[in-house]
Amino acid sequence: MYRVWNFISNYSLLLILGAVLALAWANVDPNSYHHFVEYPLWFNSWFGSDIHHWTLAYGDAAHHYEIGDVEKVVTVHYLVNDMLMAFFFAIAAKEVWEAVILKNGSLRGRKAATPLVATAGGMLGPIAVYLGLALFLGSETFDAVHRGWAIPTATDIAFSYLVGRIVFGAGHPAVRFLLLLAIADDAGGLIILAIFYPSGELAPEWLLVSFGAALAVYGLFNWLPRRLDVGKQTRPYSTWVRKYLNFWPYALAGAVSWFAFAQSGIHPALGLLPIVPAIPHADRAFGIFAEAEKYLTDLLNVIEHALKNPVEVILFFFGLANAGVEFSAISAPTWLVLAGLLIGKPLGIFLFGWIAARPLGLGLPAGMRPADLVVIGAVAAIGFTVALFVASVAFDPGPVQDAAKMGALFSFGAAAIAILAGKVFRVQKQQG
Repeated sequence: MYRVWNFISNYSLLLILGAVLALAWANVDPNSYHHFVEYPLWFNSWFGSDIHHWTLAYGDAAHHYEIGDVEKVVTVHYLVNDMLMAFFFAIAAKEVWEAVILKNGSLRGRKAATPLVATAGGMLGPIAVYLGLALFLGSETFDAVHRGWAIPTATDIAFSYLVGRIVFGAGHPAVRFLLLLAIADDAGGLIILAIFYPSGELAPEWLLVSFGAALAVYGLFNWLPRRLDVGKQTRPYSTWVRKYLNFWPYALAGAVSWFAFAQSGIHPALGLLPIVPAIPHADRAFGIFAEAEKYLTDLLNVIEHALKNPVEVILFFFGLANAGVEFSAISAPTWLVLAGLLIGKPLGIFLFGWIAARPLGLGLPAGMRPADLVVIGAVAAIGFTVALFVASVAFDPGPVQDAAKMGALFSFGAAAIAILAGKVFRVQKQQG
């Protein structure tokens, strides 16, 4: 039994509302929207946007503030994208971690082989189309937009899954295939953000602090209590830690890890990722859309459930702080992002999926046809959330970033293309 609509309504409708409000605001009164996004909340010397860049971005209004001798400023945009979105990426990392590490994880074994190969195609195809078309448009265009190559690699897991069920029906094996592909795509996206889009000058020694915090909290509050409980049926040490300390050691370690990421130059929105594997977790996972998942009482799932409502609100503000683009910004980067998603995704997923299934002999799930890979590729072309995020870190604020964000927003059109592709390729719906 699946709770897809509940998931969509919880995690996506507020996001859409925030994005729509941002679009309307930016096109009615762009100056006030810009000042909202760049509004300074805290001047300091530890973390935030570079003060000089902020002064230029905020314009004359920056002179009204008594800044003092500081180097950083926490703006509304920084608070949302660099701090609060860390909770969103932590939830994504939790699903990826369980899919990889647990014995019945969806990304383990032969069943995941073809989706994983198809995922590689779904990332390399968009990159090839994006950069190839940028080169075709000339060196000037290429130089301006090449840093956005990762934007069309994104797949919005929630919306893609919903559209997949509309196209294939809940019981079609292609829906499961799509979910595996989307989870693997999220994992690839996290790696790309960490490696290719640093938030500042790299200081990798700070990562030792982050991973040290993860190891310390794992050893002291996860491994050690379980070790001491060996042979004790009542598990007194683990019970005491769970009852009296609960999630607080991991919250503290998460704060340390986030700060270390901010100092290391790697995007701080990924700062909670090292802590996720350190938290006690169940020995099985039912999947992100499974009703049974909410009945798991391990600490990792309890934390995820507690974060559900806050993350809903965070995604609203993420849409509000990132989707405010004037329609006049539509230009070459918009079409490059769309081409990468709408052309590169289906081609890459079909080509790599077919190679995995036929020449490599890994096969497709029973009931799936090679033609279904094209439709899956069209569904996976809905980039939206992660595509917006990557656009915001790939480019400095300005016309190129705005144009790329518009491409991410327009990727919703992939839903209509996927439904049409389902009819063209005569997909037989299977209700489950």
